[in-house]
Amino acid sequence: MGASEFRFFLSCDLNSPVTFRIEKLDGTLPVHKSTDSELKVTEEKRAELYVDCALYIDGAPFGLPMRTRLNTTGPPYCWNELIALSSKYRDLTAHSQLAITVWDVSCGKAEGLIGGATILLFNSKMQMKAGKQKLRLWRGKEADGSFPTSTPGKVPRHERGELERLEKLMNKFERGQIQSIDWLDRLMLKSLDKIKEQESSKHGNSYLYLVVDFCSFEHRVVFQESGANLLITSPIGSTNEFVTVWDTELGKFNPSEHKQLKLARSLDRGIIDRDLKPSNTERKSIQRVLKYPPTRTLSGDERQLLWKFRFSLMSEKRALTKFLRCVEWSDVQEAKQAIQLMYKWETIDVCDALELLSPLFESEEVRAYAVSVLERADDEELQCYLLQLVQALRFERSDRSRLSQFLVQRALQNIQLASFFRWYVAVELTDHVYNKRYFSTYDLLEQSMKKLPPDVNGEDGNKLWQSLVGQTGLTAQLVSITREVRNVRGNTQKKIEKLRQLLSGLLSELTYFEEPIRSPLTPSVLIKGIVPGESTLFKSQLNPLLLAFRTEDEGTCKVIFKKGDDLRQDQLVVQMVWLMDRLLKLENLDLCLTPYKVLATGHDEGMLEFIPSRSLAQILSEHRSITSYLQKFHPDEHAPFGITASCLETFIKSCAGYSVITYILGIGDRHLDNLLLTDDGRLFHVDFAFILGRDPKPFPPPMKLCKEMVEAMGGAESQYYTRFKSYCCEAYNILRKSSNLILNLFYLMAGSTIPDIASDPEKGILKLQEKFRLDMDDEACIHFFQDLINESVSALFPQMVETIHRWAQYWR
Repeated sequence: MGASEFRFFLSCDLNSPVTFRIEKLDGTLPVHKSTDSELKVTEEKRAELYVDCALYIDGAPFGLPMRTRLNTTGPPYCWNELIALSSKYRDLTAHSQLAITVWDVSCGKAEGLIGGATILLFNSKMQMKAGKQKLRLWRGKEADGSFPTSTPGKVPRHERGELERLEKLMNKFERGQIQSIDWLDRLMLKSLDKIKEQESSKHGNSYLYLVVDFCSFEHRVVFQESGANLLITSPIGSTNEFVTVWDTELGKFNPSEHKQLKLARSLDRGIIDRDLKPSNTERKSIQRVLKYPPTRTLSGDERQLLWKFRFSLMSEKRALTKFLRCVEWSDVQEAKQAIQLMYKWETIDVCDALELLSPLFESEEVRAYAVSVLERADDEELQCYLLQLVQALRFERSDRSRLSQFLVQRALQNIQLASFFRWYVAVELTDHVYNKRYFSTYDLLEQSMKKLPPDVNGEDGNKLWQSLVGQTGLTAQLVSITREVRNVRGNTQKKIEKLRQLLSGLLSELTYFEEPIRSPLTPSVLIKGIVPGESTLFKSQLNPLLLAFRTEDEGTCKVIFKKGDDLRQDQLVVQMVWLMDRLLKLENLDLCLTPYKVLATGHDEGMLEFIPSRSLAQILSEHRSITSYLQKFHPDEHAPFGITASCLETFIKSCAGYSVITYILGIGDRHLDNLLLTDDGRLFHVDFAFILGRDPKPFPPPMKLCKEMVEAMGGAESQYYTRFKSYCCEAYNILRKSSNLILNLFYLMAGSTIPDIASDPEKGILKLQEKFRLDMDDEACIHFFQDLINESVSALFPQMVETIHRWAQYWR
């Protein structure tokens, strides 16, 4: 399109309904207080708001008004709700306007008026408004639809400041009318946020604004009256033409359609359905549906298609979970037939059984079937899913469910499973909604274990249970020690002396336990006490303890104990690293990952396995480069970079593995202090406070790959860097094959109270799904991932942030 060419649509040609989105309310609402006359207690009431929208044409109401759902979750009040009016764009005139009023129903029977505003749908150039519009509400006034209106939502010209000008430009930018320049856009958005803060503080939030997003078309829409004026009524019966009437119930539940669907799926057609075979077109549609991720909702036509060919799909095990989503479980006869088919179906894989334990499936028979499939998993595989299976107890229909009994039975057969299972359940006992269910499961485990007969070593169930309960007593004492140490005034050395003094004096019973206790991190190992001389603490705000435990074979194992930090998120991420490492190794790809053990023993405490290593920040400070550090431990004069080939290969593989995993899981807040390196070249990540795309740093790169890592591979042009990219692409495609398993595991975590999941479970899972790029084949994904790596390496801004972070660490 040439610079002088202007393409447009005419409003009279648009036959679609007037559509817009009510987004959010900005500003501070007045606080409503209620007083109890008897108790003389005054409490603040949270507003319950809805937005009323009405179309006015030439000052007269036109069509049916619409309203949003009731919002009780604010502030901030965000509806983000699409409104489609009964009127169409072709019905509009030049003076059409939208009258929007915000109401509060928290005041009792009488609805409280918050304010209203009116906006013209066409501007002075007769072009229809598009994109986001910020309307200033007239407090205490209902929106006036007359023309001219007394409640214009447009900010008066003399009151407009820099913010209004920028928001107008931002509207154009979001609609693609201003060219996008990536690096400049990032700076612009950051500056815009600062200006918003300054303006809000200047006005003191004295105004209320409602953000409305109007529909944007491919080209501008210019007003043009239609040939026939639809406002003029035609004589009834004078012609044989059809009259189009807007159906206000369009899209809602239709009883006749529902009845037709039930008849089409009735049991009488079961005999016919047995012999039905899909055509080529239908087979392609079915295969497309079967490839959907577990988060994808099936449409009505897709559900009908799978139900129609259910008998011919029984040999396709991938189809069972999709078929069970098509069942109308409220129909007793249909549900009964679905259960019968389920047991005749080709047995599904364990990873698909996890989907049947999600909150989507309430049928006890379906969930019991899923458990029967899980029984085929060995202990190592079951431990990979144990954390999620404990969370799935929330979705069961009873406290003593089939899943609960299965987990207890398997725990009794394996002490490692029993120890982790007990801790996972114990952490959830504080959940005020599901604590009864978890107490019931905990009690079942305790009573069942105490009944176990003595094993070959003479250890009976009661003694076994006491060895597990002893872990709780140990953590309670470690919490007490942490508090004592933190209260010590002075430097880190004085706190270390206090720690060793406590272990040797007042708490000397911790030096030698009366009875050996199973290590919480490695239950197969019995620990007998703490070695005071080898125990210390880290220099940080929380002062984590580094404890050396004496084992039964007279060795030692070091454990980090933290109090004041929620380790449940770290526990989840490390579990995923462990699972992904297992999936890669099953495909004969060992990327030298380090899935160290993490166990949350409470919502703000837990243990971590200590891996001897140093942070990249410390290495670069002392050795200038990663290469120099590795040369110190694995020198080879004849090898590239003076490092042994095996050490360099380990470093390259571990960098590739963690680059892929941190990308998929959306790990944030990466800096040189939470990237650790062992003496043998294994790089690994720690501290996972931000996952699923959250990051406190502005403009994080898509891949957490710093330039020091690339330099250690010989630079972006070296053969070793090419090998690194090859490992990344291979690992990415292997993990994509198991995307359903990973998505199912996160879906089972949807009810947990882990911060980055509880904030918005659906959004987090969709972000995770997006990282797998399921719309691409393997070859396209190789090019995609290589582009991601190149983009991350060339990003300059993260290096600037890293420098700022180093300064902050230095002056801490």
